[in-house]
Amino acid sequence: MTKKKYSWLHASMQKIGSTPQGALFFSKTQPQIDRFLMKLTCGKTNLTSLLSGLPVVLLTSKGAKSGLLRTTPLLGIRDPSGTGKIGLIASNYGQRYHPAWYYNLKANPQVSCTIDGKQGKYTAYQAQGQEYTRFWQVATDLYLGFAQYQQRAGERHIPIMILNPDES
Repeated sequence: MTKKKYSWLHASMQKIGSTPQGALFFSKTQPQIDRFLMKLTCGKTNLTSLLSGLPVVLLTSKGAKSGLLRTTPLLGIRDPSGTGKIGLIASNYGQRYHPAWYYNLKANPQVSCTIDGKQGKYTAYQAQGQEYTRFWQVATDLYLGFAQYQQRAGERHIPIMILNPDES
């Protein structure tokens, strides 16, 4: 797969977001703004996609400890082979620990996800082997920040959670 070409604005915002300072800023602001905009527009619009050109999905999962429903905007990596699977990279902006949503999916793999304004039911599992390698390659071709996040995460292996569409 070839790397996606971005406008100067999208490329600039991705470069800023991949720096330690940019990642810290965006980790504190973007999820709240995206969550609000995506709920307001039924999952059709978010600030991250507008500024960076990256595809965002709205994941709703059950909290691992609380059991409460949690809704999180995340970068969604579509399976290029057309299976309908979505990869979620648990990079946590390059921090040295996994994001909370990762533990939620491990404990409660039945989730709902809104993609392009369409909500569907999915079952989550952790990618392994060739599937991990394939999704990681697509992710790093899509967003330059993932490679930098891996460097900052140090020894932490960044998991990829796969959302497999439920047949209804």
